[in-house]
Amino acid sequence: MTVTDAELVVEVTGPVATVVIRNPDRRNAMTPAMWRQLPVLLDGLEADPAVRALVLTGADGTFCAGADLGGLEELLTGDLAIAVAAEERLAAFAKPTVAAIRGACVGGGCQLAVACDLRIAAEDARFGVPPARLGLVYPPPTTRRLARLIGPAAAKHLLFTGDLVDAGRALRVGLVDEVLPGVELAARIDGLTGTIAERSQLSVAAAKEIVDDRADDDRIAWWHRQMRDSGEAREGLAAFHERRPPRFTWAPPNNP
Repeated sequence: MTVTDAELVVEVTGPVATVVIRNPDRRNAMTPAMWRQLPVLLDGLEADPAVRALVLTGADGTFCAGADLGGLEELLTGDLAIAVAAEERLAAFAKPTVAAIRGACVGGGCQLAVACDLRIAAEDARFGVPPARLGLVYPPPTTRRLARLIGPAAAKHLLFTGDLVDAGRALRVGLVDEVLPGVELAARIDGLTGTIAERSQLSVAAAKEIVDDRADDDRIAWWHRQMRDSGEAREGLAAFHERRPPRFTWAPPNNP
C-alpha cells in the first residue's frame, strides 16, 4: 500500500511502515506543510494494528537536509512550534521507530532522527545541528533530547560549532547505533524491523514506555497485569522449552 501526501510518502509492507521524506529540489528538506502532515500520518500508523514498527528515511540517498529555508520565515513567525510538535509526536509514537540514514542528516533532519528509537546509518551519512550558523535558538525539547542521547559535551560541540560530523564520529558519540556500507543498509533495516515485529509486542511496548520514562507506577502495574493475564510469558517460555518459534498474539487494547 502506498499513500502520498505533499512530499511525505508512506509505504506499508507487512508489519513495517516506512515514511519517506521526499523534497528532491531541496535535499529532502522539511517544509511547513510536511511538518504539519507528519503527526497526521503517525496517528494513522499508530492506530493500524498491522503495523509493528516504523522506519523513517529520505528519498534518493539523502535523509533530510533540515527545514526548508524557503519556509523559514513562516517558522520564525510563530510556526517553529510545528516542527517541535512533529518531533514530539514521533518521539511518543507507541511502536518502535528506526531512522535509516543516508547522506545529509542535518538540522530538522537530525532532530527527527534523534526522536526515533534507533538510528542506523550508511557510511556516507553526515550529521549537523546548525543553529549557531543561522542565529537560531533551538527549542528546549529538541536540545534536551539531543543532550540525553549523546551527553552534554557532545551535544554542545554540535550546537556550538554547527559543524558536520561523519558517520564514524556519530557512532563514537552515540548519535547512531550502527554504521554500514550503503549497499547493506536496506537489508539491515529489513532484518532489524523484521526481528522487532516477531518479538512480543507487549514486551516491546512496555520497554519503550519505561526506557522513555513515560510509565508511572500505575502504568507499570498495568503492564505487569498484561504480562500475567495475556499469556505472552507462558507462550514465550513454552516455545523456549519446546525449541520452537514463539507465537505471540498480544495487541494493545483500544483504550489502554
